[in-house]
Amino acid sequence: MSEPVQLIIRQARIVDGSGAPAYDGELAVAGDRIAAVGPRGSVPAVPGATELDAGGRVLAPGFIDIHTHYDPQLCWDRLATPTPEHGVTSIVMGNCSIGMAPVRPGHRRKLVSLFGSVEDMESALLERTVPFAWESVAEYLAWQGRELGPNVGVLVGHAVLRLYVMGDAAQQRAATDDEIARMAALLEEALRAGALGLSFSFAHLDEAGHELPCHHADRRERLALLQAIARAGRGVVEVAPQLLNPDEGLRQLDEFGALSLETGVMVSLSPLLQSRGRREAWRELLARFEHWQARGAKLFAQTQVRPLDFTIRLSQGSAILAKMPGWRALLDLPVAERVRRFSDEAVRQALQLEIDTAPGMAGLAGTFVVKRAMGPANRALEGRRVREIAEERGRSFTDTLLDIALADGLETEFNQAVAHTDAAIVGDLLDHPAVHIGSADAGAHITQFSGAGDSGLLFERYVRERGRLTLERAVQRLTSDLAGAWGLRQRGALRPGWFADLVLFDAATIGRGEEVWADDLPGGSGRYVRGARGIEAVWVNGQLLVEGGRYTDARPGRIV
Repeated sequence: MSEPVQLIIRQARIVDGSGAPAYDGELAVAGDRIAAVGPRGSVPAVPGATELDAGGRVLAPGFIDIHTHYDPQLCWDRLATPTPEHGVTSIVMGNCSIGMAPVRPGHRRKLVSLFGSVEDMESALLERTVPFAWESVAEYLAWQGRELGPNVGVLVGHAVLRLYVMGDAAQQRAATDDEIARMAALLEEALRAGALGLSFSFAHLDEAGHELPCHHADRRERLALLQAIARAGRGVVEVAPQLLNPDEGLRQLDEFGALSLETGVMVSLSPLLQSRGRREAWRELLARFEHWQARGAKLFAQTQVRPLDFTIRLSQGSAILAKMPGWRALLDLPVAERVRRFSDEAVRQALQLEIDTAPGMAGLAGTFVVKRAMGPANRALEGRRVREIAEERGRSFTDTLLDIALADGLETEFNQAVAHTDAAIVGDLLDHPAVHIGSADAGAHITQFSGAGDSGLLFERYVRERGRLTLERAVQRLTSDLAGAWGLRQRGALRPGWFADLVLFDAATIGRGEEVWADDLPGGSGRYVRGARGIEAVWVNGQLLVEGGRYTDARPGRIV
């Protein structure tokens, strides 16, 4: 080790990420690497090195979040807050077919609109904060790689790649042989520059309610892109399948299982959730993942720890309601105009018709609950389902939802728990070898939930409260299982010579804080965030990034 040892952590409970039993031990850091790790007394003192007494707390590899959308936020927040506070040292962004490069100057507004629509973010915020000081992926990685807090892996969005090569035709037709070749060459170039892989989405719509470019690609295009990854010797694929149509989602799963088998590329499909409407659907899907893995495919599901729930204020919007074009158009209006249109009887009838006829929406509407009223008119409704209130009043769901919201100036908070609410089933998925922990969407849908905090919830709910996973297994699921499959080399385990991404936490108290609103975005807008409990310190590449919930001045993160 060429660098001198600068830090020794003693009196730690070492959980090394491999799944092996914890032990009392110590660890030394030299430069950005782990110099030594072993049982108590195995690491000698080094003159000039800082010594830290861990006090019996757990020392583990830094956690990994494979499914974030911090692409625009990193343009104004190099820390990707609040994710590092939760012990996360490496994030992956560019998921769900949407990213920020490559981009032609004439496509910048379209890219902002796509990201705003797919990830449910205000386009005006993105226009204010994303500088587009790049065109190619290499230029983008160089720009984003400066002064990072956590490590960042960047997927190239298929929608973005297709738009760059095909322009408007990306959402109109299949690609020609020449266009496919150009996409494959650009992808290989991006991978050589340091991109982590490619992402697809069949589950989202653009700002006009049209299907994303992925829907217009055929299998030969998808095969050519996975072959490009295989040739590069680096890269993974993330896919958001069509879940509102289970048969179509299953077909896409099978196609990517076959593509993975044919090319040897790791493919991760997100999300696999326990659903309220089709309670056993997850079993059928999981069986297909097992089928493809048994055949040799590197095919994994992604699942999240928390329930898929939203806090909805109609002053901000709704990812679920916005999947219907009429609702989307109204939720894009200024609030004052929204109020006026939501009061119109004909508009309400049209909105209710959309809910009645759109696949799956009538069932999803039944999950709306009044979470918090802003004034006395709705206070007695807190905790009640909107559909039950509608039945009592003899009104439609839409009339009732809008009546309640308008009484609070559209600021009423509604909760919508869409899926993943059965903790027993979720626990089984979190521990399954065909499943990776991801799908949390940190950095996206920021006016409806905070995607940060799943790491703490895993220990709080599934280790301490339910005993479904051991401490060692939970750490393994957040570290080496992900690093190995996703190609984050020399990360995810406490081994000499590997990168010193570390988290020190109290196993008895680690958890996630309450979701709170923070008006901390550029231009004065806000988002939901969560703090962490029980995280004592976080190191990235050997440098202290978070201590006692506060960020240091270090910016040690890298593109990985």
